[in-house]
Amino acid sequence: MSLAAHADAWLAAHYEDLVDWRRHIHRYPELGRQEYATTQFVAERLADAGLNPKVLPAGTGLTCDFGPDDEPRVALRADMDALPMAERTGAPYASTMPNVAHACGHDAHTAILLGTALTLASVPELPVGVRLIFQAAEELMPGGAIDAIAAGALTGVSRIFAMHCDPRLEVGKVAVRQGPITSAADQLEITLYSPGGHTSRPHLTADLVYGLGTLITGLPGVLSRRIDPRNSTVLVWGAVNAGVAPNAIPQTGVLAGTVRTASRQTWISLEEIIRGSVTGLLSPLEIEHTLQYRRGVPPVVNEEVSTHILTHAIEAVSPDALADTRQSGGGEDFSWYLEEIPGAMARLGVWSGQGQQLDLHQPTFDLDERALAVGLRVMVNVIEQSAHAAHQS
Repeated sequence: MSLAAHADAWLAAHYEDLVDWRRHIHRYPELGRQEYATTQFVAERLADAGLNPKVLPAGTGLTCDFGPDDEPRVALRADMDALPMAERTGAPYASTMPNVAHACGHDAHTAILLGTALTLASVPELPVGVRLIFQAAEELMPGGAIDAIAAGALTGVSRIFAMHCDPRLEVGKVAVRQGPITSAADQLEITLYSPGGHTSRPHLTADLVYGLGTLITGLPGVLSRRIDPRNSTVLVWGAVNAGVAPNAIPQTGVLAGTVRTASRQTWISLEEIIRGSVTGLLSPLEIEHTLQYRRGVPPVVNEEVSTHILTHAIEAVSPDALADTRQSGGGEDFSWYLEEIPGAMARLGVWSGQGQQLDLHQPTFDLDERALAVGLRVMVNVIEQSAHAAHQS
């Protein structure tokens, strides 16, 4: 009996459980590094299936090994954290936690991996070893992948796989591409300082608000001339704050945003370029500043063999399941795993095919739950295809 057949049999008996798990996690979302109840929920169900989950040292997130020890061990990863935002879906399973919501699909990722685990646990003899990684704090910087790696989550693992909900893809479709599939994402916060003064005499002080405007328009322009445009590098401001009175030049102002790039090589040099450019733009205005630059994540770069494994796993679900995708401007800390070992990530279609395509991180985001079964089948197939690849090499 193939693993795909085991998946079909498990889903025939437990599909409603899969939906219930997702809805339970959705009702009770937890922020990054606070996923204690979610961790316990997953651990209890793994233990009930005869598995031996191990909670990570911080108390959130867990790993679980099973299958043969003398074969290559393949890791499957899901993230568990929610976002700090209020939900406005009106769903009967909507978040019960004020200003916390699963608006990125991590509830689905967790339920899919839990169902995958229980499917594989029902197989008498697995062809390869499996490690489940239920990761905390994907939405934070630095993310929970770094914590998991530091705790040994990749020790003895040969490859790692994951998937992420994609509301631009119709349910039943799963997309993958070789090479970079997400972008690097960093955060910066620039604080400007001035003696302050009257707006009638800007020449006697440092015009701080004008300086903020210079950075708002000037810094993205400088980057467009300093960096190869083929690398898709974009700086977008998300917050600017200064002053309270229309006739007073304030003493401090803060500008914050994100900078993203499709190129890992560009990502490495971005901080130095930005620091020099900010200094150059503000120098003629004689405005002092400090710059906090927070390195986020490198791009997720799907490795060749792992991409082939994931492609075959998708094709095994149905002949028309495989879809193509472009590189996203979003960041994903799954990339840190791929800095250590080969692996690949896919995009799971969650749009119903009718009505508006709601974006991730919107308070109205929800997904077509039929995608849960599709995701489970892909993840189970990954184990089977990984065994084929290992035996051929």
